[in-house]
Amino acid sequence: MTKEEFSNVIASLPHQPGCYKYFDENNELLYVGKAKDLRKRVSSYFNKNLDNYKTRKLVSLICSINYTVTDTEHDAFLLENSLIKHYQPRFNIALKDDKTYPFIVIKNEPFPRVFLTRRLIKDGSEYLGPFTGLQRVKELLELVRHNIPLRTCNLALTPANIAKKKFKVCLEYHIGNCKGPCQGFQTLEDYGTGLQQVRHVMKGNIGDVIKYLKTEMNGFATNMEFEKAQVVKKKMESLQSYQSTSTIVNPKLNNLDVACIVADDNNFYINYMMVSNGTIIHVKTIQVEKKLDEELEEDVLAFALDNLRETFQSNATEVVVPLMIDVADRAVKVTVPKVGDKKQLLELCIKNARIFMEDMKRKGTLLLDEQMKETNMQVLEELQDALQLTELPVHIECFDNSNFQGAYPVAAMVCFRNGLAANKEYRHYHIKTVKGINDFASMSEVVYRRYKRLMDENLPLPQLVIIDGGKGQLSSAMESIEKLGLTGRMTLVGLAKREESIFFPGDSEPLQLSFDMAAHLLIRRIRDEVHRFGITFHRQVRSKGTIKNELEDIKGIGEKAATDMLKAFRSVKNIKTLTERELTKVIGASKARIVFFHFHPEANNLQDKIEEI
Repeated sequence: MTKEEFSNVIASLPHQPGCYKYFDENNELLYVGKAKDLRKRVSSYFNKNLDNYKTRKLVSLICSINYTVTDTEHDAFLLENSLIKHYQPRFNIALKDDKTYPFIVIKNEPFPRVFLTRRLIKDGSEYLGPFTGLQRVKELLELVRHNIPLRTCNLALTPANIAKKKFKVCLEYHIGNCKGPCQGFQTLEDYGTGLQQVRHVMKGNIGDVIKYLKTEMNGFATNMEFEKAQVVKKKMESLQSYQSTSTIVNPKLNNLDVACIVADDNNFYINYMMVSNGTIIHVKTIQVEKKLDEELEEDVLAFALDNLRETFQSNATEVVVPLMIDVADRAVKVTVPKVGDKKQLLELCIKNARIFMEDMKRKGTLLLDEQMKETNMQVLEELQDALQLTELPVHIECFDNSNFQGAYPVAAMVCFRNGLAANKEYRHYHIKTVKGINDFASMSEVVYRRYKRLMDENLPLPQLVIIDGGKGQLSSAMESIEKLGLTGRMTLVGLAKREESIFFPGDSEPLQLSFDMAAHLLIRRIRDEVHRFGITFHRQVRSKGTIKNELEDIKGIGEKAATDMLKAFRSVKNIKTLTERELTKVIGASKARIVFFHFHPEANNLQDKIEEI
């Protein structure tokens, strides 16, 4: 788009609130932003000198602009939030979900079990959490096990099985940790009361459980059952002891969330605390890379807080923050405290964020300290000597191919500088000119493309290139090097996959480095890294191809419906086994019918015959 065309587009923008979207030449979404005045905000990108490199890069890639007008700035905030979450544009801040958070699950079954899990399965079970620390989850489960009698067995306690007296009580029943629902000694209603106490404990409402136990203890004492009353009293003392070890802020405070943001030159750091009944029950700090100088702290904090509240399933009606922000739920009160307990909470939050920021800086510094540099140089000198290289291999690149039964052929290249992975210089490639399974031709293609690009851009060449795959791939790579006229300007070696032998072009016998050499360990680390990077990319490509071939090729089923089904049911194999009713819950009746009859044509034929009759 020319400057004149940009001027025409900007001139057509309204002076109203809304969201704007920037696209590149491939119609890929680059950036989503919100504005109180669309024309003024968008024109600011093109009518001023941009000091920030990333912003200049964004502007240089923009080929088209789209926008959506909203009634209010708050509506623009909500729309921007949802668009960023859905499309994850590369110039917007990226918040990655942590899939390894531990949860406590109340299983969807008769007399539900309660246990630890890291997998969220949509089977109707209830998940409490997530929790930021495994130790805390184990403490809570131990607290529950000793104070709330629930079953730990995996028996199928259906009413029919219990009526048939298929099971007998175990040791847990005799020592008081279970009330014996397997033999009908406990009703579902009484078991449900225990589960409700579990929910209170997990959400930090220990006081409600203590009140219940106190009532139960008084009941036993009134009936002269003093031994039972003493057992309940010990449970109360155990809960009170646990509560005293938690971080108590102020029992008079209502449930609320606290969040703050601090920043350095490259990143934002957001600390989040969930407070329940005066107790801090969750603390989480995240790091967000600055993508553009245009990002305001209040916007980043609002976006991060909305995601963290969703992740930790917060239903607090008040958030405490250091500056006024927009929140997705208008019913939530935003408080910027000046004095008092909430101010102290906020100061604690800021303290945690700053400590985290300094810790991250320190770790970054440690990675670049002189001692590590010196050690890496020694390893590279050892590698230079072992391979008889003319130059110290401070720049090493490694290539690997990957395919699945001849489909989805891809390749990967990783780059190491000064013995350390240079992640930003990693590259992956779709194989364009090779048909079928031909690792040699694929290797020749990607090596040619890589070094043709470096030559065209006048960039320095690596001192050492490792070809993963042995003599065949090495010969193919050398053909491309000779075609480019780069023979002698860098050293190429092949790495055999099994023996980890090193081949030089034209040599009949390989070089075998000692397994305990630091240089050999470095080569193995580079080889493992290119495998990891290549396999990850190949899985993504294969997954996208499988989704498209299996689901999106069904007439009437688009990308969104296919994605929704895979999120809910995990795989196409599982989808094929589902009933029409099960599919309806996720994609609606009309699409469910299309998918079901696509995978079960015999059912469609039967339906046609019934209608004819």
